Amino acid sequence: MPTRPGPTVQRRRLGLELRRLREQAGKTIDDVAEILECSDSKISRIEHGQVGATPRDVRDMLDFYGVAPERRDELVDVARAARKKRWWEAYGDTLVVPMVGLEVAADRIHAYEPMAVHGLLQTREYAEAMIRAERPDLPPDQVDRWVQLRMTRQQLFDQEDAPTFDVVLEECALRRPVGGRNALRSQLEHLVESATLPNLTLQVLPLAVGEHAAMSGAFMIYRFSGLLDPDVVYLEHTTSDLYLETPEQVDRYVAAFDRLQAAALSPSDSSSMLAALLREV
Repeated sequence: MPTRPGPTVQRRRLGLELRRLREQAGKTIDDVAEILECSDSKISRIEHGQVGATPRDVRDMLDFYGVAPERRDELVDVARAARKKRWWEAYGDTLVVPMVGLEVAADRIHAYEPMAVHGLLQTREYAEAMIRAERPDLPPDQVDRWVQLRMTRQQLFDQEDAPTFDVVLEECALRRPVGGRNALRSQLEHLVESATLPNLTLQVLPLAVGEHAAMSGAFMIYRFSGLLDPDVVYLEHTTSDLYLETPEQVDRYVAAFDRLQAAALSPSDSSSMLAALLREV
């Protein structure tokens, strides 16, 4: 079962604080790399939360920065916690582990999907058809692992502290018969049921809208209430993923999502459209 917060977020928190303390101490990344006898790129990756830091490295950094023992020990404990394995790390071969770490820790998730139903809302049959189409090279047992990860991620919404999920789906995504007609019918039934969840706001963007704020493609925004956790934009590509964290980048996507929601059907009208599409299948 998903648990919050994930180690990805803990690494981000630790990295941000280590960078703040380094700058406060007037030290450069090169200074720290020399003390730790490592590359400056390693220090940069630690500060950006891209890799974990060993408790010993964190202790050496903080001693170099002149941090008080109480604060030093607290951050060393954070480093230990960030290195603990979580359930999703067993799926490292699926390439989405960093994204899941953000997903299970976010307080609010915004998602726009133009081509397919979002993974957190897919049925098993739909997910299997999607994965087989995207990765025809995967053997059957690997496809099963990818599908199982997608199904396990959905248990996120069963938690008491589940994140709020705002999703805008293009009409064409709802008409595409992924997995065949029966699979599409089951998928639409699942969306009709999911739309009643208290923490889910599902809106449909009709084709009649024409041009809109996100013509460049799908994206997700992970939002956090804590000041130590900056919001993140996630962009998925065929061979790689991209994470955007600067305020300017995130703000552009937040504004685009606001415009998408304004252009899309209301949640109630979207539910009516889902029901109408279901009758057509």
